[in-house]
Amino acid sequence: MEAGIGERVAPIAEGKSKKRRFLPGLAVRDGYIRHPFDLEFGVRTSGLVAGRHLIAGHRNDRHATAYYAVAPSIFQSMLVRWRRCSPAASLDAYTFVDLGAGMGRAVLLASQYRFREVVGVELHPTLAHIARRNLVLWRAANRALAPTRIVCKDAEEFQLPPGPCVVFLFNPFGAPVLRRLLKAWSQSLTGREGQIDILYVNNEQEHVLESQQGFTRLFTGQVRRSHADTLADRGILTNQPEGEYAAGPFEDCSIYRWTGKATKQ
Repeated sequence: MEAGIGERVAPIAEGKSKKRRFLPGLAVRDGYIRHPFDLEFGVRTSGLVAGRHLIAGHRNDRHATAYYAVAPSIFQSMLVRWRRCSPAASLDAYTFVDLGAGMGRAVLLASQYRFREVVGVELHPTLAHIARRNLVLWRAANRALAPTRIVCKDAEEFQLPPGPCVVFLFNPFGAPVLRRLLKAWSQSLTGREGQIDILYVNNEQEHVLESQQGFTRLFTGQVRRSHADTLADRGILTNQPEGEYAAGPFEDCSIYRWTGKATKQ
């Protein structure tokens, strides 16, 4: 689930039935407000769904952090920083993989670049379904410049595509999942040194990356939201009835590269 914050997913209109039709956090009664990104492009990526509401019947449900989509300005700044880190190949040779894609905002943003392919991986079927609907609208408006798809699957079960990959994480899951994922990658990435990069936004579990041999940190620091995104995220999160989350002008971020060897961080 894309997020470092929690959100609920709500379809376009509330039904008359008393049974909840939306994930908690995605209905107007839950404080749901549309982000300017959604208003501009006619998609649905807004909302805050706390991790406890993201139950998909999977063993990793308890490690889901929350759903909240990345600020477009943070995403774009991270791509700029990554491209300054001397990637191993040209952009069109890379597959962009968003683990915990949620409703697909980062996937949509990435599809505007000429990647070899853009893949969003999302565990929760409701979020994945909404992401696919968003992608249909995005393609219909001719905004996608790269082949793009959404996969409903656990991140641990997803195999990285061959060739150079840049993996995007918006703090989608807790340390146990990230630890198992990195361990599995470290055992399967021989011969791909320098070809796997990780862009980690809201890097709460960075200690896991620091302790996993073979990944070298290229950048760590605060990345600033645009003024418009700061106002939008602050308004959205302030309006949440439970008031569990907040948004500041920055996100703590880092970039790592698989080098296959232990290095001093």
